[in-house]
Amino acid sequence: MISAFDIFKIGIGPSSSHTVGPMNAGKSFIDRLESSGLLTATSHIVVDLYGSLSLTGKGHATDVAIIMGLAGNSPQDVVIDEIPAFIELVTRSGRLPVASGAHIVDFPVAKNIIFHPEMLPRHENGMRITAWKGQEELLSKTYYSVGGGFIVEEEHFGLSHDVETSVPYDFHSAGELLKMCDY
Repeated sequence: MISAFDIFKIGIGPSSSHTVGPMNAGKSFIDRLESSGLLTATSHIVVDLYGSLSLTGKGHATDVAIIMGLAGNSPQDVVIDEIPAFIELVTRSGRLPVASGAHIVDFPVAKNIIFHPEMLPRHENGMRITAWKGQEELLSKTYYSVGGGFIVEEEHFGLSHDVETSVPYDFHSAGELLKMCDY
C-alpha cells in the first residue's frame, strides 16, 4: 500500500526519477554491502548509468545523487548545503567515504561513474552498482528508478507486492470512501 507520505515526500531535486531514485539506490546498495559483511573488503565501487539516467544524468545531478547515497545519505535527510563541498572532496581526492564514513573506497568520479546511452531491457532508468575487491566482484545490483523516487531491484521488477496492512477504514475506490462518509 502506498501512503500519502510516499507520494508527497521530502527529497532533493531536480527530479524524483533522476535524483531521488538514484540516491535511494546508492543508499540501498551500500546498506546491502554493509549488512552482507562485504563493506570493509571493498576497494572500489563502479556505477553504470543507462538510458535516460545516462542521457540527462549530469543535468539532473544523477551522479551527485548516487555519490551521496553511497556515502550513506537518504533524500529526506541529506544536508543540501554540504553536498557541493563533499562532491568537491570526492572529485579532488578520488576517494569516497561510504556508509556514513564506515569505510573509504577508491572512487575517481570520471572513471567510476560510466554513462551508457543504451537502455537496460526492463526500463529506461537503469543503473548497475558494483563493489570490487581489486579485480574480484563482491556484489553487483541492478536498480531501476521507476518514478516518484521509487526504485526496484532487477530481481523484483514486474513482481506484484501483496502487502496486507490493516487500516481502520478500508476502501478501494472514491465511491467506497464517499459511502463511508455518509454515516
